[in-house]
Order: sequence, then C-alpha cells, then structure tokens
Amino acid sequence: MNYIVLDMEWNQPWPGSPSSKKVLPVQIRGEIIQIGAVRVTEEKEVADEFQIMVKPKYYRHLNRRVSKLTGIKETRLREEGVPFPEAIAQFREWCGEDIVFLTWGFDDIGILRENLQLHGLNTDFTEKWYNAQMIFNAQTDGSTSQKALKTAMETFGIEASRPAHDALGDAYHTALICARLDLKRGAAEYDEALKNHENGFHGAELPGCIARKVFYDFADKRTALSAMSGEENLCPICGARMLGSRWFAQPGHRYMDLAACPEHGKFLIRVRLSQQPDGRVRVSRLTYEATSEAAEAYARRAEKADPEENSRPRRRRRRGGSPRAEAPKE
Repeated sequence: MNYIVLDMEWNQPWPGSPSSKKVLPVQIRGEIIQIGAVRVTEEKEVADEFQIMVKPKYYRHLNRRVSKLTGIKETRLREEGVPFPEAIAQFREWCGEDIVFLTWGFDDIGILRENLQLHGLNTDFTEKWYNAQMIFNAQTDGSTSQKALKTAMETFGIEASRPAHDALGDAYHTALICARLDLKRGAAEYDEALKNHENGFHGAELPGCIARKVFYDFADKRTALSAMSGEENLCPICGARMLGSRWFAQPGHRYMDLAACPEHGKFLIRVRLSQQPDGRVRVSRLTYEATSEAAEAYARRAEKADPEENSRPRRRRRRGGSPRAEAPKE
C-alpha cells in the first residue's frame, strides 16, 4: 500500500463574468487546471512524482487572481494542458492500486470529486483519504486549528525547496511532512481527530451541507458579515432574502448563524473569513439543513449564551457619534 500525497490548483470564474453565470450539470467550486502528487511508501520514503496541466473546458479564461497566485498563464494551459478525462486517466495509471490519498486540507478531494462528476467519471478511487493536517495536529500540539503548510514545515525544520502554490511543489512539501508522521497511527486515530476538528467548526464540511459559495473583495470583516446576513443571505431553495438571528464566533475567523426563509424555514449558515493577497476579505460560505449536525451544534452554542443577552439589541454608541451594531468578536 502506498500513500499518494495530492495537491491541485483550480480556476474560478471572476464574479459577475459570463463564466460565473454558466449553469453546469454539476455544481463545482473550481475547475482543476493542475494536478501534482508525490508517492510516500509504507516505509515513509518519499518516492516518485506526478504532475500534469489540465486544459479547462468550462472556465476557459483564467481568473487573474488565480494566475497571480499560481504563476500559471493561459498560454501554458493551451500549450501543455490536456483534457480532464485524459489527465485523470494518466493520474490513475501512475497511482496504481491499493492507495490512500493524503491532502493538506479538506478542499482538494471535494474539488476532485466535483470535477469527476462534472465529466461523468467514477469517484470510487477517491474514497480512501485523510487530511494530513488532522494527523499533524494530533501528533504535534494537539490543537484543532488548521495549520498552514508553511507553519508545519517550520515545526519540522523543513526548508522550502519547491515553489509555493504550485501543485507539485505543495505536494512535495506535504510529502516531506507526512514522511515524519506516524501515518498508520494517524489513520487509526483519524475519526477522533476529525470529530474534535468538526466540533470546533474549523472548516470540515459536515453532513447536511446543501450549498457552498465563495465571495471576494469585501473591505473588512464588518462589511463581509453584513453582506452574509444581508443581501447575500439568500434561501438555497427559492433565492429569497432570509432573516438572520445572530452570528456566533468560532476559532479561526469563523462564524455561524441561523437564518430563516419565510417559505422554506431555517438554515444554518457557516462562514470562514480569510485575507486576500490585496488585504481585502474573502468569505467561504456553507449552508446546512436545519436538522443537520451543524445546526444542532449552533443550537447548543445558543443555549450556552445568556438568554437576556440574546434578546438584547447588540448596539453600542461610538464616541461622539451615532450608535452602531457591534461586530462579533474573534
């Protein structure tokens, strides 16, 4: 059995562009443009590598933010890229049989499965996988916070020797980290590590998630949360404006709120705020059914709050100015 350390880069349409308005057979968060992978043996040896460029079929124009971050240009995709089904065929042949995927984060496997479904390809070979972040946390400081790849490398004293935000480069650095972990023990203890992570709302997609969306270019946290409880707080079924209740802050710049549609009832909203390279704020938003585990966690959190505080308007007065709503504390 071999571990396949996987990393990918994907393209997303620019908000408001014609590509962003395309109705696809399967909802995807991004279209894969680069696959990088490194094999780690059971003896924890970093072995052979795989890399391939993928020519996009649906989001053909490269988002300039993606291009700036990855260094990938449209000309390179046109010259080196191959259609996704062909890229996956080559990747699966390289992987071989009896494999387990390791990723740094929760996104890559989800994005891969969405792209496979979009092209009508089987997803069964992706069933065995682990987020190496969870194993790293469990075997180092025991925290439930997501660690940047750079932070984990510094913990183990690993010097960067490949470019960042490159699929193969990130996969190689992740493989060096994985080679220093007890992967068999990590796999055996993974369910407990994942449970601790999910209970802290650190980004794992819990059962009951029915909608995902990413928003860009908010001026600050207050503006982002205002939009998430205002003009962007739309019912996932009918698109009507929903009424929010209260944001509860979670570790890692995450917040959750219970919103209600007049026709379709309540939904649990989870958002994660992150800073873009230009300093503006990006929001990852997940919407859950009211009966989901995530919504139940919100209910438990709300019960712990002071009932009087919940009913009290959360406003404070600026010095020398008019009152304003108080933002959730991080």
